[in-house]
Amino acid sequence: MSYVAVYSATTPDTPNKVLTHLDDIVATLAEHGVRFERWQPGPIEQGASDAALIAAYQAQIDNLGYSAVEVLRVTGDPAQNAELRAQFLDERRYSEDDVRLFIAGQGLFVLHIGDYVYAVRCEKNDLLVIPAGMAHWFDMGENPHFVALRLFNTANKWVPEFTGDDIARRFPGLDD
Repeated sequence: MSYVAVYSATTPDTPNKVLTHLDDIVATLAEHGVRFERWQPGPIEQGASDAALIAAYQAQIDNLGYSAVEVLRVTGDPAQNAELRAQFLDERRYSEDDVRLFIAGQGLFVLHIGDYVYAVRCEKNDLLVIPAGMAHWFDMGENPHFVALRLFNTANKWVPEFTGDDIARRFPGLDD
């Protein structure tokens, strides 16, 4: 189930509220310029190619206005789980929007906005658009498994600017 858990940045043990209804999630995140939607794809066959996955969402992708899209497949190779997960657990910012559409599986994006932290669990058909410059991190869990589309405008893809804040270490992750 998709949700948003809202924490005070100083109390990572207990969220102030947890939102599970789509309208509540959308409205709460929109207050901070974050876009959350649930998309319905065209037909997708099991084992579909990257091109077929993109084609299933092409009309919606075109409406967003990003110039490039790629498919991310993380299947949870046990030999690489810890290393792969660790790459995304440090708080960062990007110079352009961080856009993900989950096709399968799940992931937890955590947004640090002022004195609050918003843990956004995304699942199948969830689109999340994090505005450029917003501090956040991503947790794919101990046994990651997801397929997602990443949309962007930068030809060389984007490079993270790490904040140096260890806040991500204090908050629950996807499996907690």
